[in-house]
Amino acid sequence: MPCCFSAPLAALSALPSPCEILRSGALLAPALLRAAAGAVHGSVPTGHSRHSDTLAAVNLELVTLTEDSAVITWYTGVPGTHDGLGHILPAVTEGEVVYGTHPARLNRTAAEDRPTAHHQVELTGLEPGQTYYYQARSRGVAATPTPLHLVRGNAVGTSRFGFGIHGGPYSFTTPQPPPGRHLLSIALCNDLHVGETTAGLVTGVPLMRGVSQEPGLAPYPETMSRALVEEARRRGADVLLAAGDISAGGAPRDMAEAGRILDGFGAHGQDYFVVRGNHDRPRHCDCGSCTGGCGDAFHERFLGGAGPSYFARDLGGLRIIGLDTYEKAGNGADTGGLGAEQLAWFRSRLKENKDQPTVVFGHHPLTVRDSIFPVASGQRLNRRQARSILDAYAGAPGVFLHHAGHTHRNKRTVLPQAPHVTMQEVGAAKEYPGGFCLLRIHSGGFALNHYKSSSAPAREWSERSRRVAAGLWPHHALGRSVADRNSMRTHDLSGISHARLGATESARP
Repeated sequence: MPCCFSAPLAALSALPSPCEILRSGALLAPALLRAAAGAVHGSVPTGHSRHSDTLAAVNLELVTLTEDSAVITWYTGVPGTHDGLGHILPAVTEGEVVYGTHPARLNRTAAEDRPTAHHQVELTGLEPGQTYYYQARSRGVAATPTPLHLVRGNAVGTSRFGFGIHGGPYSFTTPQPPPGRHLLSIALCNDLHVGETTAGLVTGVPLMRGVSQEPGLAPYPETMSRALVEEARRRGADVLLAAGDISAGGAPRDMAEAGRILDGFGAHGQDYFVVRGNHDRPRHCDCGSCTGGCGDAFHERFLGGAGPSYFARDLGGLRIIGLDTYEKAGNGADTGGLGAEQLAWFRSRLKENKDQPTVVFGHHPLTVRDSIFPVASGQRLNRRQARSILDAYAGAPGVFLHHAGHTHRNKRTVLPQAPHVTMQEVGAAKEYPGGFCLLRIHSGGFALNHYKSSSAPAREWSERSRRVAAGLWPHHALGRSVADRNSMRTHDLSGISHARLGATESARP
């Protein structure tokens, strides 16, 4: 079955141009060959180790950066071992982050409360607009960054400070908070893929063999989705928006399980909202009935089998518009598209109240830029429709955010046609880095912050699934800069009530 991006290379079936393939091939071939050599010549796998005379602390990442906090993650393993996929086996040990406002005075410490191989430390009580220097350590060994050399990226800070020194210290500067009082917070997520069993599987590409869960553990889409719901609630989300690919293939049992998981956040249509992705398209068969599992399980589970698959809701003055970006027939690997009626409804809806604060979410992004993989038509919305939506945004100053999934990466884009709208692609819930984006709305602006799901099983799978695409996945999925997953913008949002109200339905004219 075609994937929307079980890895983004799945869209190769949509046939990018020869120039695109040549450019990406020249970029990726050396890295793919190194990954293959590592898999062939790597050391023999050994069992998990709790203690070792030597320790490797790797994959350091500054995941979250707000005006007063930072979340830092890394991994510790045993050098000279590997798990058969080219990844060192875990070494369970303590972890701490030392930090301060001068690189020679790291006089503050934040430590974990228990030993682990999958480290996550949160720094709190930071000052807005302040530059901090930090070093993450386990048993005295300084952690080194996730390399993002293919995209000339920076996984650990907002400057290049510390990159010439093994283990840092590295540097970041906290942003200013959004102006005004806090109104509400919304968790943005996508690509749960409930029912999937192998991440990053690409048919016909030998090096892209995919990564599966370890035997005996719960299915990773369910583990990651449950962890996301729990983390979103813990981080203060009032509402959750799930932008498509709720299931791996639209099977009724998978859609039902996804619904049960999301129901853990609250009531559908009031506390959380979902839209269709290409994986959630109706299943067709020639059996003459739907007893074989065909039909539109998404429509049945989330819409009660009636009404359109797109909608508008009012949450205390905040308008949320959900788009069905695969309202069409197809195999799932082709360009996303809205039906003519939906597109007309959408443009009319924006024109009716162009100044109302508005968040739009749908599965396919309007554009895909700066990808290390070939950008095929299957990765985005139909170009003509995307232009039509951008034209509508240009005349609707109240729209401030367009949230999309499908690419399985964190990427922030601002287009000149509608500079007041932040286009935010959010990494997949179901695999590395594995989490969601928290939209914090204030009366004078908003902040977007990415959080990894932090349960122990979620951290373990996130680390295991970073090997998708022969280990190249972090170059694509994490976000080449901290700003791709953490940003703040000013925008007049004072028309939104400070207290969250119940959702008011306004599905169609």
